[in-house]
Amino acid sequence: MNLPFILDVALGLIFIYLILSLLASEIQELLTTVLQWRAEHLRRSIEILLAGDAQTSENPEIIQLVNKIYGNPLIQNINQEAKGLLATLPRKATWAFGSLFNLFRKSSSRFKKETVFGDQKRSAPSYIGGENFANTFMDTLQLPILVEKLTEIRLEQFKAERLDDVRQILIQLQVYINNQELSNEFATNIAADYRRLDLEYNLIIDEFKKEKYDIYMVINRMGDSLAKYIESFAASIADHEYILDKPLRELKFLRQDIFESAEKAIVIGGLKPNINEIVKSIKKGSDIHGEVIAAIQDKDSETYKKVKELIDILPTSVVDNIETMAKRAQMRAKSTEEGITLLRREIENSFDSSMERAGGVYKRNAKGVAILIGITLAITTNADTFHIINRLSKDSLLREIIINQAVKVAPQDSNPSDINKIDPNEILKEVELPIGWTSANVQQQINSTKYRVNGLPVFSVLSMIAGWFVSGIAIAMGAPFWFDLLGKVMNVKNAGKKGKQSPRNQDE
Repeated sequence: MNLPFILDVALGLIFIYLILSLLASEIQELLTTVLQWRAEHLRRSIEILLAGDAQTSENPEIIQLVNKIYGNPLIQNINQEAKGLLATLPRKATWAFGSLFNLFRKSSSRFKKETVFGDQKRSAPSYIGGENFANTFMDTLQLPILVEKLTEIRLEQFKAERLDDVRQILIQLQVYINNQELSNEFATNIAADYRRLDLEYNLIIDEFKKEKYDIYMVINRMGDSLAKYIESFAASIADHEYILDKPLRELKFLRQDIFESAEKAIVIGGLKPNINEIVKSIKKGSDIHGEVIAAIQDKDSETYKKVKELIDILPTSVVDNIETMAKRAQMRAKSTEEGITLLRREIENSFDSSMERAGGVYKRNAKGVAILIGITLAITTNADTFHIINRLSKDSLLREIIINQAVKVAPQDSNPSDINKIDPNEILKEVELPIGWTSANVQQQINSTKYRVNGLPVFSVLSMIAGWFVSGIAIAMGAPFWFDLLGKVMNVKNAGKKGKQSPRNQDE
């Protein structure tokens, strides 16, 4: 037994493994598509990510939250589907088959009339990017709405406090007016100016709620309104300045102290809530949560319904995880906008890390499925490795036919992408491989050994079973592996031929 003979047998065996691996790959890809394994595994991974562990990922709250995420337009836009009767018929057929399969393994925590993807959805994306998930998750948590409402609440408080500051000064002024017996007209003018200031502040805040002003514009407008009020006040007391100088100085000091700069006023009023405060607004029992709920319940019933519905289904584990990420983000954030950006990045990084681990789990599961498919295919096609080796070692014509076919499939300059050009069904028609359940092939397997137990070919049957198992494992290794190995063995064989020819050429 020389090296060329061993290489020929190895080439034949590798070629058969390659063809069967291609068939197995097609079967596995078909099952993956019909049963939507990638999409289902992705959803399951997201449920575990949000729950913190696999056990609590089956809780109804987690499932409802993931349903909301999958119902978000940002996710729905990823899951694009073809339109039209001809395009939808195959898809509906795969849905029907997949639904039938899922009936036998649906989790007990799933709600009645709910599919694996929730809300009667038949399909879902098989891939979601980290950035897309982070944006969708923050949108689902209503964080933009909560930021807006929390800012509005703080702005209302800021307005009330500033007006109260002015009112306290005017109360002291009223004492002066009574003591000095000034005219009622003077007091009426002062009160009218205050009501005008109150009205202007309300109009400014209304413009902010309509998104016509940003927070800096609001502060500047409020400062300008107070300045005009002080000018009007100064004009009103012109004839009594010697008596009412103190209230005027207090008003000027108030404006200087609060509205010296927009940034200072924003800090004093907490008008840019930090990311920790925003996250606490969705945490039941926190002061900020009660503050936000009370405010939106009174003023915006639609918003209240959305936020209340979300918070009711939001698991504690999810809130705790977000709070932890928010604290990390707040340590680096210099503004509300930067805090939200950093929180989004924290969520994105957490999602990417989780999906990387989930990808490893999916690969292991896929490899297990590949082994099952490989063994099943080996039994179905009667691909007995030991019988194949026996036939290749004894039948020189069979070796030559298979090697010639292998040269066509994997020429010397072939690329890994050339594997996609191989049609295993066509090759099986052209070449009669030593596999299959034909009577001749089975008879050869049974007669491979003369040993019998009570006249029964027990050893031959055991050899067949072992051969199927070896073939199944080999098939599960994948077509790319065998295609690459086929090319390497071909190169070794060709190098050996050139080595034999070179001395002959030198003699000539």
